[in-house]
Amino acid sequence: MLTQIKDLTTQLTPRLIEIRRHLHAHPELSGQEYQTAAYVAGVLSSLGLQVEEAVGKTGVVGHCPGVGTDQRVLAIRTDMDALPITERTGLAYASRQPGVMHACGHDMHTTVGLGTAMVLAQLGAKLPGTVRFLFQPAEEIAQGAGWMVQDGAMRDVSHILGLHVFPSIPARSLGIRYGALTAAADDLEIFIQGESGHGARPHEATDAIWIAAQVITTLQQAISRTQNPLRPVVLTIGQISGGRAPNVIADQVRLAGTVRSLHPETHENLPAWIETIVQGVCHTHGATCEVNYRRGVPSVQNDPALTQLVEQAAVEAWGRDRVQILPEPSLGAEDFSLYLQEAPGSMFRLGVGRPDQGNPPLHHPEFEADEGAIATGVVTLAYAAWQYWQHLKRPEEPPLTPA
Repeated sequence: MLTQIKDLTTQLTPRLIEIRRHLHAHPELSGQEYQTAAYVAGVLSSLGLQVEEAVGKTGVVGHCPGVGTDQRVLAIRTDMDALPITERTGLAYASRQPGVMHACGHDMHTTVGLGTAMVLAQLGAKLPGTVRFLFQPAEEIAQGAGWMVQDGAMRDVSHILGLHVFPSIPARSLGIRYGALTAAADDLEIFIQGESGHGARPHEATDAIWIAAQVITTLQQAISRTQNPLRPVVLTIGQISGGRAPNVIADQVRLAGTVRSLHPETHENLPAWIETIVQGVCHTHGATCEVNYRRGVPSVQNDPALTQLVEQAAVEAWGRDRVQILPEPSLGAEDFSLYLQEAPGSMFRLGVGRPDQGNPPLHHPEFEADEGAIATGVVTLAYAAWQYWQHLKRPEEPPLTPA
């Protein structure tokens, strides 16, 4: 079966490169993926798959039914949205949409998803169960997965697979991670209310800017002294606004930032911990405050058994030297985690690195993925899907032991 999957992928590769370049040239922002969705739906329909459009606003779902008696549904998720970045790659197929670019590789993800659908559609008569393809909008604003779930995209799904390109891994190689892959990401907003006064007479006022500085410093110091260093927390204040004039002591300051964590218990306790610190600092200096903590997306926690299956499939397909076991998670966020609240799943890293060409990182205006990785992603996903039906135990059976 692996040989058949590889042969099919080789035959499809020129077409997949065309698809990728079309998608790259026509990026769309989060929640605005109308042309991309129509294009994806057209490709899936041409394969004979049952297609649902406008799932999760601009998402697309494709159903590839098997012929066996296994009732489990395996979902494969890829995302479609681009970023508000002006492209500077100079490619012939560079973005034709001013100020919008596929700088995070979602054009690669969508192409790999379509390629996997093409391969599995041809193997449909041999699949014991159903594969459901989720083409998701709005990952960059961490909204699309929630929209898809709300619209029933995960109904009856038993397990889910996903991937994300990674320029720090060489093209045509893969990164497998057991446990936490990405961080929980939350939004933080703090309003500090003081009392204005003359800049020459600070003792007659309550300086909200100075107090804001104490809040920022205390939060950063408290992380290193009160949080378990083996359970990392990153708190970044990215916006500060306040003050009316250079010689007027500010009476109000707004702070806004992001909070990242990996451990579920730490994530649960962070809002109260931050509130206590901010209230304490403000009370000490005679100010009042309002702390707004908004939950974003939780950490991606890869299922051990499914992750082992992906690793084994990748090693069999490409050899051990092209499959890395990632020793550390990323503190980036990924709304794939919202699907994992509905069913166990695993996400892996698809290497697209081009070290001979500078290898710009994700979200960079010169980011460009090595297109040789498309076939690597398609074969890995398609073969992992095939192996899923052959080797992953049913829920009532003992799970596989991670390698």
